[in-house]
Order: sequence, then structure tokens, then C-alpha cells
Amino acid sequence: MTSMTRRERVMKTLNFENNIAIDLGGMRSTGISCFAYPLLVEALGLPPRLPKVYDTYQMLALPDIDVLDALNCDIVSVGVDFWTNAFEEPEKWYEYDFNGRLPARVQDPGIFKAQTDGTIIQYKDLRMVPSSYVFDALHGGEPLDIMTLELPKENLKELELELEKTLYTDEQIRSISDYCRKVREATDRAVFFNGLGMGLGFRGGMASWSMFCLSDPHYVKDIHELHTEYTIRKFEQLLPEIAPYIDINMSNADDQGTQNSSILPPHIFRELYVPYYKRMNDVLHTLAPGVKSFLHSCGAIYDLIEDVIDSGFDVLNPVQWSAGGHGYREWKDKCRNRIALWGGGVNSQITLPLGTVDEVYKEAGDVCTYLGTDGGFVFNSIHNILAEIAPEKVIAMYKAAQEAAL
Repeated sequence: MTSMTRRERVMKTLNFENNIAIDLGGMRSTGISCFAYPLLVEALGLPPRLPKVYDTYQMLALPDIDVLDALNCDIVSVGVDFWTNAFEEPEKWYEYDFNGRLPARVQDPGIFKAQTDGTIIQYKDLRMVPSSYVFDALHGGEPLDIMTLELPKENLKELELELEKTLYTDEQIRSISDYCRKVREATDRAVFFNGLGMGLGFRGGMASWSMFCLSDPHYVKDIHELHTEYTIRKFEQLLPEIAPYIDINMSNADDQGTQNSSILPPHIFRELYVPYYKRMNDVLHTLAPGVKSFLHSCGAIYDLIEDVIDSGFDVLNPVQWSAGGHGYREWKDKCRNRIALWGGGVNSQITLPLGTVDEVYKEAGDVCTYLGTDGGFVFNSIHNILAEIAPEKVIAMYKAAQEAAL
């Protein structure tokens, strides 16, 4: 491992030339709760510090460099030109204690309002009650009136005007490019860029959008066509400027699975998503040949893997082999040398919260040994490390990953 830089290790792994790389916090589904983070820092024997809460919805801490060093992690994260963990930016972070629950730092304390019962409100409709460790929206942010005979549709002309406003100005392009350059110069780790996405998913909620996919595919295609057009325009604006400084692009977060199966039938996903993803990925790879395209899709999506590969993604996350009845060996065998797997290192719903330290260590070791064969595996748990997870378990799973990577 000492013969390569950390960036080389990641890129060789994603190119199936190295068995394992290791991540914590590269993107918003490979991170750690800000409530668990101070305990991990203490358990690692590192100086105490206030966690930087960069995702105030999921309440995720931005891992510090000394924590990445202690766990032998190979990736730093950058969020457009707003934040990174490649270097310190104290001027961007302000103290906030979440109503006395957690001394921390955030980028804008003004978005929070504490209630008398201890609930904290964020952006009017997000709330974290005293017994919770994350913010929630009513109905999970996806309300659905089952008595509605006709689901409301978006006005395509209004949507086009909204998308037009998301195009970058020359000043934004310069700022983002300069920021990414500073990140590249500050570290030998691979740079994971968050903020240049494709925009496909379940608009307006999984329930209503799924019904549109089945009942009105032409409408879905019109929406996806608009998003594809504007995503490609944004790719053309920004990718040539930042490609020398980034390694992985967080291309889309599109949770297509439940605990048991894909949400959409595979043939529907194949018709309504794959052609648009492929067009966007083709442009990404043309403009930035060295940058890897990353798809996050939770749930039992084993039956969609062929379509994900056909869509042109280089990396699939979170590798939720615990859902759908297909184990990690089946996932690896289907993906081997075709698409890299990022995550899946520990079952974050059962083993990590309910198992012993030894059980976490053993499962992580077993998974790393198999998923790391023939390369193409970046270690992380199946999803974020939640607030209740003891630091000893976190250290155990990263120890297993380090040993497998030797």
C-alpha cells in the first residue's frame, strides 16, 4: 500500500487494478453521524474538537484529516465550493449546540429555530424532535392523497425556466474550479466531487412518480428529456474546468429499491431511465475521461444491475446486499470487472447496530476478502454510520478493511 499515493490506490481500485480502497464520508451516504463522531475521535485517541455538520438533514459530520489518517481512508470530499475536508476553513463554520444536545459547528446557524419542547425546526418544514438524531419532514417529504383521481403534473415550461436558472455563471465556474484546484493541491487523496448531478429520480415522491412511470410514460420521458438536456449543458460548462482536479463525480442519488425488490419493474427502469443516464454518462466520459461516474441507489436493486452497467456508471453504491435475498457474493459475481462497488462492507441494519465488535470485525473481513477479489471495491458500510453505533465497532470494521487491503 505504501508504493502508491492514496489517489492512485483509489483510481487503480476503480479500474480493477487494486483490490481495496477505503472511504469515510466521500459522499452523503458513506458518512458518520455527528453524534457518533466525537466518540470515535475520542476512541482513536485524537484531540477533541467540535464536529462540522455539513449535512444538517441527515446530521452528518465532515471527517477531519487526522481521522481519515487513523482509519487509513483514501478519499476527501468537496461540495461545490462550499466545503471540503481537504483543508481547514474556520471562517466558514460557526458554533451551534442544537438546543444543548450537541456542541458543533455549522455553516449557517440562522436556519435553525429551537422550540420550547426541545424540537428544532430547519427550513420551516424539517424538524428534529428531542428523541431523534436526524431531521424529518411530514410524510417523509412525500405526501400522497390516495383519494386524488388525477395526480398533479408539473408544467414543463415552468420546469424549463427553473432548470435554466441552475446553469452556471462565469463567476460560479471560476470559483468552483479554483476551489477544486486548491483541494487537489492540498492532498494526495482522491477527490470526490459532490454537486454536479443528473437530476433523475422520483420527482414529487416515490409513490406518485412510480404511478406516472406506469400510467403515463410519455410524461416521464418529457421530464427526463428536460433534465438530461440541462444536465448535459451544465456538464459542458463545468466539467472541462474541474476535470483535472477531481476523480469521482457524484452523478446521481436515485434509490430504486425497497427491502425486497426494485421499486419499478426492471423493464420500466430500462425504458424510462437507462437511455437518459447513458446520454449523460457518455458526455461526462467524453468531457472528463479520467473522472468516474458514481450512482447511489439504495435497496434491493440486484435485478437492475445490468441496466445500471448499461447506463454507463463506473461505480455503484451502497451495495445493499442485505436486501432482496442476494448476498454480497452474488453482487460481486455479477459486477466483477464491469462496475466498481463502493460500500457493502458491513450490514448497517443488523450486524453494525446489533452485532458484537467481533461480529462486525469478522463480517467486514469476510466481505472485504470477497468483494476485493479482482479489484473494484471501495470499503464502506452499507450506509451511514448512525448515532447509536459504538466507536469500537467503527474501529473494528476499518481495521478489518485495512488488513484486507494489505
